[in-house]
Amino acid sequence: MLDVCLLGTGGMMPLPYRWLTSLMARYNGKSILIDCGEGTQIAMKEKGWSPKPIDIICFTHYHADHISGLPGMLLTMGNAERTEPLLLIGPKGLKRVVSSLRVIAPELPFPVEYRELSEQEESISFDGFRIEAFKVNHNVVCYGYSIVVERKGKFQVEKAKELGIPVQCWNRLQHGETVETPEGIYTPDMVMGQARKGIKVTYCTDTRPTPLISLKGKEADLLILEGMYGEPEKKSKAKEYKHMTFYEAASIAAEAGPKEMWLTHYSPSLTRPEEYMDEVKRIFLHACAARDGQTAELDFEDE
Repeated sequence: MLDVCLLGTGGMMPLPYRWLTSLMARYNGKSILIDCGEGTQIAMKEKGWSPKPIDIICFTHYHADHISGLPGMLLTMGNAERTEPLLLIGPKGLKRVVSSLRVIAPELPFPVEYRELSEQEESISFDGFRIEAFKVNHNVVCYGYSIVVERKGKFQVEKAKELGIPVQCWNRLQHGETVETPEGIYTPDMVMGQARKGIKVTYCTDTRPTPLISLKGKEADLLILEGMYGEPEKKSKAKEYKHMTFYEAASIAAEAGPKEMWLTHYSPSLTRPEEYMDEVKRIFLHACAARDGQTAELDFEDE
């Protein structure tokens, strides 16, 4: 199961009723944070989730509303006696930006590792899942991210029996190992079925619409997209500052075909995003004007 929480839904500045956009996901004992603007720690505390077990923090870009909460987050993790390494992922310049922010958080009891992105698309694999980064179109270098949980095919018991593979080899084959015995060499492809559909969450803010967003969000279980403006008359402003309107985000979702799409990263002037959802749902029915703390528990599809 992949737990996902949109900690905050605001853009530009935190408000008394809306924290800045940040996503936290938990899978198989690992925690991933995407973006860390001012107030992210408070949003996390309101949710009841802890920053101590965060293993990975991804940054879409280096505007303050997406990274200014990092020094405090690092200090809180350090005060919780964390010692495990923390991996930071973000566009080129990540180490320089974080080093500047760490002037006010210089001493940490855990190592910080960096993965700087430079390609149009990059994939980083972990134990049982991967993070796919893809470049979007903002007024600074900016990336969207997909969290993809892979799912192996089923172990085919009858086939293993037909091939005479010893039972003591089954578990190792099921875990992707090649097994050599006096009777022969057995490989996982001999007994494993086709890979099954996993779980995918795609998160993208601060961009104009691009074909790559639709492509990377294809058939996602959850697609989270920026909706900076709900007011139709603000489309020209969205173009000028390289953001998206609700309707542009809905059009991307209609093309990508996710199970559900959440809007986020609202302008501070947008106080009631739900007022614009009737028109959005005419473009993509399974759209939602997300609220702070909105959570989804995503599981594998039943056979």
